[in-house]
Amino acid sequence: MSISPLEKITLYGKLKQKKAVLRKLQELGCLHLNSLNSQAASTPLPGPTPQAKAALTFLLNSPGRRKQIKDPALFNAHQIELSTLALQKQILALSDEWDFLHSRIQMMKDWGDFSFPPAETLAPLKLWFYIVPLRELPQVAATTYVWQLIRKDNRFAYIIVIAADEPEGFPIERTHTGSKSPAELRQRLESIEFTLEDLNARRLCLTRWCFLFSKNLGHLEDQANCLAAAELTYDQDPFFALNAWAPADQMKKLHALARQKQLVLEVVPPADHENPPTQLRNPPSLAGGQDLVTFYTTPNYWLWDPSIVVFFSFTCFFALILSDAGYAAILGLLLLWLWPKMAGSPLGRRLRILFAALVGAALLWGFLVGSYFGISPHPDHILFRFKILDLHNFDVMMKLSILTGVGHLLIANLSNSWRWRHNLKSLAPLGWSLIFISGTLLWLSRNLPAAITHYKQIALSGLGLGGIMILFFTQVKGPLLKRILSGLKSFALLSSAFGDTLSYLRLFALGLASASLATTFNNLAGQVHGAIPGIGLLFALIILVLGHAINFVLALASGVIHGLRLNFIEFFRWSISEEGYPFKAFKIKET
Repeated sequence: MSISPLEKITLYGKLKQKKAVLRKLQELGCLHLNSLNSQAASTPLPGPTPQAKAALTFLLNSPGRRKQIKDPALFNAHQIELSTLALQKQILALSDEWDFLHSRIQMMKDWGDFSFPPAETLAPLKLWFYIVPLRELPQVAATTYVWQLIRKDNRFAYIIVIAADEPEGFPIERTHTGSKSPAELRQRLESIEFTLEDLNARRLCLTRWCFLFSKNLGHLEDQANCLAAAELTYDQDPFFALNAWAPADQMKKLHALARQKQLVLEVVPPADHENPPTQLRNPPSLAGGQDLVTFYTTPNYWLWDPSIVVFFSFTCFFALILSDAGYAAILGLLLLWLWPKMAGSPLGRRLRILFAALVGAALLWGFLVGSYFGISPHPDHILFRFKILDLHNFDVMMKLSILTGVGHLLIANLSNSWRWRHNLKSLAPLGWSLIFISGTLLWLSRNLPAAITHYKQIALSGLGLGGIMILFFTQVKGPLLKRILSGLKSFALLSSAFGDTLSYLRLFALGLASASLATTFNNLAGQVHGAIPGIGLLFALIILVLGHAINFVLALASGVIHGLRLNFIEFFRWSISEEGYPFKAFKIKET
């Protein structure tokens, strides 16, 4: 749970060894490069072309894949790319033609199986096909054209008009049938299917090069990135200079490289006015929270990393919204099924730990509220022993939701205060913390006997002290009057503090809605089963399956959307005041 401390480094070396130094730095993969060249080339750098990437994607999307060849000596990247692109073009063209022919055959089947006479037989006359609604047929009969009724159904009449030119004044547009008979179309369609089968077999054969093709693209990207890095250096023959941000814990490696390559390495800490990139570092088991944070924003380097807080708070909010152990069990089964598939990438491995935490928290909360697909266990059942909360106890659940929200916002402000602990600026978020605590205490003490007044006095004192801290320490630099005006401006956030706290009531409302819907479907199924003997059981099962499926999807969507919203909107409003930009390492592409 930290933002990696960075150092600003400048490397100086001989121009003739720049290429070798850049390759070595790319292998280290620990630098975020800055530009020292104001006239860096804007021309495209050599790298994998979009066509090469499209060819690889086409092979990777093949329904099957052959055993991979891993000997680079057998691989001709250019030839494989050309063959794949040509094959893709053929398959796409034939697939489009197949779709057209299939739709044309479906359309022409209403006319029966026929063939067109030779053109010279009818010349200069032609056949014009019409599908006429029955109510419009009298208008057709009133025309002077020669026509023949082929067949009709309960809605349309299928007629053919014989005329030299397309008839005018018809109530409907003609049907375009083309010049091919249904038999010819079917023959062409079958020929295309055979050709597509052969082409897909060739595609399957080409998939044996996916590994080497992918690796080759990675090398091309690494080469392009290295050339791009070379454009960022300052070159003055016979020397070059490179500037970058580097994690403080990588300094030993950089010093070792400087000694090995006989480079001059200058290291300085970031100045207060500088804005270094942000590199978040979290334990692998909790790195899923980091993915959630960066999905929405990147914290400024000078702030703090909220990843672990978001990990646990999102897990808690998701469980409170789902509020059903049965639904959590289904989610757990889905996770078990996806678990091996998610092991293929670092992101998948991080997210599956996050999903496991969501399932575990949802199961635990489902036990505590005693909800299993909307059914509460009987008092004599063993599961009833775990039930300690009632979702329908509005007073308790509302208080729990509000206290959860206050705790979440307190973490935001206290974390900000700790971040500025060596500065008087830390007293402003501490003042907001007092506002949240005191306001909550005042709310909880509203129903206490009049004789017990010390709680209210403590709360009012806390509100006053918090207000003073906000007034004088929101801004700690400049004249006193300017600081006070800045503090007065901050009091506009009081309405946001109140609204953000009440926003956490959605945890109770959505959890109750999910439980109520589940109960409603259960009751409805029971009523149908009781009202219709025999087949009523089937209807009841349909209601249960469809009803709970819909409720499960809604609860899942609500848990994700609103669980993240409370973090991204309410929590970040009080914790992440400035956005940063991510640390992009100059490194070799993973293959």
